[in-house]
Amino acid sequence: MQILIQLVLSGITLGMIYAVVAFGYQLTFATSDTLNFGQGEALMLGALVGLTLVGLGVNYWLMLPIVCIFGALQGVLVERVGVRPAIKIKSEFGWIMSTIALGIIFKNVAENLWGRDDLRFPSPLPEAPMKFLGANVLPMDVLVVAGALLMMLAVELFNRKSIYGRAVVATFNDREAAKLMGINTRLVITFSYALSSMTAAFAGVLIAPLTLTGATMGAVLGLKAFAVAIIGGLTSGMGIIVGGLILGIAETTTGFYLSTGYKEVPGLVLLLIVLALKPAGLFGKAAIKKV
Repeated sequence: MQILIQLVLSGITLGMIYAVVAFGYQLTFATSDTLNFGQGEALMLGALVGLTLVGLGVNYWLMLPIVCIFGALQGVLVERVGVRPAIKIKSEFGWIMSTIALGIIFKNVAENLWGRDDLRFPSPLPEAPMKFLGANVLPMDVLVVAGALLMMLAVELFNRKSIYGRAVVATFNDREAAKLMGINTRLVITFSYALSSMTAAFAGVLIAPLTLTGATMGAVLGLKAFAVAIIGGLTSGMGIIVGGLILGIAETTTGFYLSTGYKEVPGLVLLLIVLALKPAGLFGKAAIKKV
């Protein structure tokens, strides 16, 4: 039982990282029906920029808002260069290839600036584990879970309580109607991409002290976060969290009880089942379009 609790707690930490990156997919899908398939690279760049700042002597807690600003600017660049032209010409798949291409470019830039070797990110918290329900929990694990939840909660409160957030919600509900009401939907879409990349960059500096930091760290995380978004539902914040927890716990328990070579299988099987039975996701709502 103690081992199972340890695996579940580790899975929760991993799942919350998936969830906060998947939350970025939801933000862009809500306003423009597009996804940033370079989301993993935004996470990677956030971690590497954070590592550079810490190496220059910047305090970890001061580094966090700087990395968030960097992530937001990177998201604006992706929207302006890769997504807006495709939306303007109404290219159904142009934004897919554009965001993938930009992700590859960012990865190559990172390899040339920081090298191909993985680097260690110093932990801002003590590395001695704490006891919780008989299992060992690192203080950094607690920070990851709390930070991910606070980030998603802050964005949700912003969308519900602020006038700019209501513009985002209005664009999500009906983009054409929002445009007729005087809302600058192009600016809203740009803003959603900025928020999306900001959450990914934030996730990067959260997870970096728990793993190695390098140019390839974002590829797998971005792909798994996309699976979480599909499993939970691209229109449901609660679904994103539940999907992340399911995938994270499934990976840690499968890796221990079966084999690390099979730890990816349960999540992918669940993804296939969800796509077959409930394509909108476990908590998602199917869109009804008038024709």
